[in-house]
Amino acid sequence: MTRSVPPAPLLALLGTLGAGLLAGLALATGAKSCAPSLPVIPPLSSSVTLVSPTPNVLVAVKDLARLESASFHMERVIDLTDQQSLLFGLVQSEDAILLVAVANVSAGVDLQKLNASDLTVDAAKKSVKLTLPAPEVFHAELDNEKTYVHTRHTGALAMRKENLETRARQEAERSLTDAALQAGILARASDNAKRAVEGLVRGLGYEQIEVTVKGP
Repeated sequence: MTRSVPPAPLLALLGTLGAGLLAGLALATGAKSCAPSLPVIPPLSSSVTLVSPTPNVLVAVKDLARLESASFHMERVIDLTDQQSLLFGLVQSEDAILLVAVANVSAGVDLQKLNASDLTVDAAKKSVKLTLPAPEVFHAELDNEKTYVHTRHTGALAMRKENLETRARQEAERSLTDAALQAGILARASDNAKRAVEGLVRGLGYEQIEVTVKGP
């Protein structure tokens, strides 16, 4: 049995090819001094990505006084699978994603948490005692230029979960934050913040400086 092709697309394709051939023949016969050239045929299919502009909405404004004193560059592969049971448990299928995640985790001290009791100044002796707030993780931000989906597999009977990549990215941020904490990012942030504040206070002319950091 032979399949019939709809006449409209076939005529359009033949018309395009015929126009290209006629143009090539006209150029070859009209300019004898030039070498014959092949007709230019447009691609059979093409793809164009369009980004539609949408309005920006300012939701909130928050003033910050954070001393960011440590940043860890972390990488991890997230293997996330949504296992699905069908037909009363007789059939098992899954929707899976393999995400290569790259993130920067930063930590430091929030100077807005300083109280008046945390600072003692003796101008006559040029001495300062300062207790900084406990260090904390400020954010874990995925690097979108380096984070990518390696594979995405959906079983023949499985339902494709559109939010699976979002869940994988959330898991990446959570797990990379935990990994940074285990690697000692808070201790490094505490030491760096202490040295930075000591240098700033010494630049103001104080000689006896004691800076401590509260425990996390």
